[in-house]
Amino acid sequence: MDTPSPTRSQDAAAPLSLAIDGMTCASCVRRVERALQAVPGVSAAHVNLATERAEVAFAGPPDVPAAIAAIHQAGYAVAEESLDLSVAGMTCASCVGRVERALGKVPGVLAASVNLASERAQVRVLRGVAAGELVRAIERAGYEARLDSGARSAEDADETRRAAERAALKRALGWAAVFTLPVFLLEMGAHLIPALHHLIQHTLGQQANWVVQGVLTTLVLFGPGLRFFRIGVPALLRAVPDMNSLVAVGTSAAYLYSLVATFAPGLLPAGTVNVYYEAAAVIVTLILLGRFLEARAKGRTSEAIRRLIGLQAKTARVRRSGQTLEVAIEEVRSGELVEVRPGERLPVDGEVVEGSSFVDESMISGEPVPVEKFPGVAVVGGTVNQNGALTLRATRIGSDTVLAQIIRMVEQAQGAKLPIQALVDRVTLWFVPAVMLAALLTFAVWMVFGPQPALTFALVNAVAVLIIACPCAMGLATPTSIMVGTGRAAELGVLFRKGEALQLLKDARVVAVDKTGTLTRGRPELTDLLVAPGFARDIVLGKVAAVEDKSEHPIARAIVAAAQAQGLALGQLEHFAAVTGYGVRATVDGTRVEIGADRFMARLGLDVEVFAADARRLGDEAKTPLYAALDGRLAAMLAVADPIKDGTPAAIRALHALGLKVAMITGDNRRTAEAIARQLGIDEVVAEVLPDGKVAAVERLKAEHGRLAYVGDGINDAPALAAADVGLAIGGGTDIAIEAADVVLMSGDLGGVPNAIALSKATLGNIRQNLFWAFAYNTALIPLAAGLLYPLNGMLLSPIFAAGAMALSSVFVLGNALRLKRFVAPFRPAPAAECSTAPA
Repeated sequence: MDTPSPTRSQDAAAPLSLAIDGMTCASCVRRVERALQAVPGVSAAHVNLATERAEVAFAGPPDVPAAIAAIHQAGYAVAEESLDLSVAGMTCASCVGRVERALGKVPGVLAASVNLASERAQVRVLRGVAAGELVRAIERAGYEARLDSGARSAEDADETRRAAERAALKRALGWAAVFTLPVFLLEMGAHLIPALHHLIQHTLGQQANWVVQGVLTTLVLFGPGLRFFRIGVPALLRAVPDMNSLVAVGTSAAYLYSLVATFAPGLLPAGTVNVYYEAAAVIVTLILLGRFLEARAKGRTSEAIRRLIGLQAKTARVRRSGQTLEVAIEEVRSGELVEVRPGERLPVDGEVVEGSSFVDESMISGEPVPVEKFPGVAVVGGTVNQNGALTLRATRIGSDTVLAQIIRMVEQAQGAKLPIQALVDRVTLWFVPAVMLAALLTFAVWMVFGPQPALTFALVNAVAVLIIACPCAMGLATPTSIMVGTGRAAELGVLFRKGEALQLLKDARVVAVDKTGTLTRGRPELTDLLVAPGFARDIVLGKVAAVEDKSEHPIARAIVAAAQAQGLALGQLEHFAAVTGYGVRATVDGTRVEIGADRFMARLGLDVEVFAADARRLGDEAKTPLYAALDGRLAAMLAVADPIKDGTPAAIRALHALGLKVAMITGDNRRTAEAIARQLGIDEVVAEVLPDGKVAAVERLKAEHGRLAYVGDGINDAPALAAADVGLAIGGGTDIAIEAADVVLMSGDLGGVPNAIALSKATLGNIRQNLFWAFAYNTALIPLAAGLLYPLNGMLLSPIFAAGAMALSSVFVLGNALRLKRFVAPFRPAPAAECSTAPA
């Protein structure tokens, strides 16, 4: 949650220290000083060029946003950084608000976002703010915190802590159950089974029965239940009560009342002497049960991150000084040669320099089909080598690898707060104090208007209100769905770089796509080769490729690549000549070869009518045919184009099935663009536009149709990706495009778009279900716990049932969120045979 003006509350005597980027000389220093001195309230400003810092003193409360704005207006930037903290001890949504407020008061904090489900805080600060200050602020608020130092170590430490917490909860639950069961049988069993009641009365007697219950309940409250008092009472004394405070107050009220009834009954009004030990003990036991189930379920929400981190190799075999050494992955240096055996994970990103194999890249693309790797081809760390030995040259190591970037993206998306969470935060911030007020009102109303014994009724109903209204489910409703949804998306090759995209994408009305590299493969390929009667295809292709091998033109390179891919020998070339405006000619192994347009064939006296029908078809597909003649005879017609990706037609159909309009925005010529649009059934074409024209087209489509998602892969797509409501970058595209995008499709296939939209809808639907349950549940049950139905039908809600219902509420929300792990992607790539662009 962004914290407004977080640093205004800092001590006026402490100068504000700001790190400034962009200063190069003394005039810069003076310019920044003048800008800061003009800010209202600034008493002094000193800028140091060597340290690149400004020390700003304020006469009153510091206005940090104004100081930052002044520096920006002067043409410089205030350096910022993000810190991740692990926070322990949070139990409900009010804890989240409390930690965020505590962080917001630390000088230099610009924004703080706390996630209850992942128990993480993401804090945006001015560079130079000490992490220790943030940790101490959280500790002063009553929680434990530490700085996350790295993905692997942080996750390992978190998992160790969570495992220890689960084990402690399990032990506490076991002891609580052991002590609570006799209390429950002695009190409730006696009410339900008359024979048991008589047995207890004739053996123990009422007073001894109450003393035994009191002893056992004391063991429960100050043994396993002490955790609620240790956290809840200090929070209550600081006037910032949380869920633990509600439990502590509720159980204490029932326990203390019972002690008075047991040992000083004369202090209570006549007719009100009764004990509620079983309520206090059972409440603690049931809430511990809920906490334990909650801890187990919360552990499952972060499985995606743990699986991704598990893909990172711990060691690598590196060639050094003529030897192959096995070293820790942290010790591998960029440029070193790394050996990978069959069946092993690739430890780093790199380029194959020796060997060939097939590599399973499903962890980054979501596609199960292994990809062939050979010298010169890039590979990604974390993928699995299958049947051959490879030697790689490391190109990216450590935090720069694709896998490390994926982990960072998923963590950032999981820690994000969606716009829908803002309402939840505002409500839950005041929810616990409101519950305590409702409990006091309940007690007062029953004391004044309730039947006799009024004190008993007042106590029981007030305790029920305190216990049932805990906002745990509210705090978990959104973050758990986000964690599971974004984790499932990563497994499908869809990475949400920004959490907000998860909410915005479901409302998209139009999907705009770039052509080259998005709809198409992004490189020219030989798509058609039709040979005349009497000629063999391989012989014609080999001789044509031998001639084109002299050229660096993309069309020529595509023909040569097609011949090389089929293992064809190119032959001996002689007498090469370019015929300006017509084509080229040469002799290959004694055969005269001439290649060019139809006018070249006409000049040679050759009739191309035999290919007329196919030429018209190619023209409709925006392909320009070329002709080849061997020894003066028409031999073949060829076409080179940027072919449509195999999965594109099915992906467009899937988008239409979702009710979306599809528009193509491209810098290519209109004839080519419209031909591709006809093939794919694209609704609207914007062609022959420059990058700024793409932005204008995006704005126009948004105005006409509503929320827009843009899909692209190139540098020229970055402005359009940023201008769209949601930008989706093809994973095989440029770093600039990916940085500008909100969502990254690692598969490099347009089919990730309908999958991302479907997952967005499923996740937001899941969040709405959770919020409805959490809000409706508390709204409905607080009046019930207060005894609203008693005048109508005599119904009251026992504090015991209130505790069970409260615990089950959180478990329901977590269980519902975990259903997203079973999300099935609606799109499956079409088989390659479906695409009509395969070479004939």
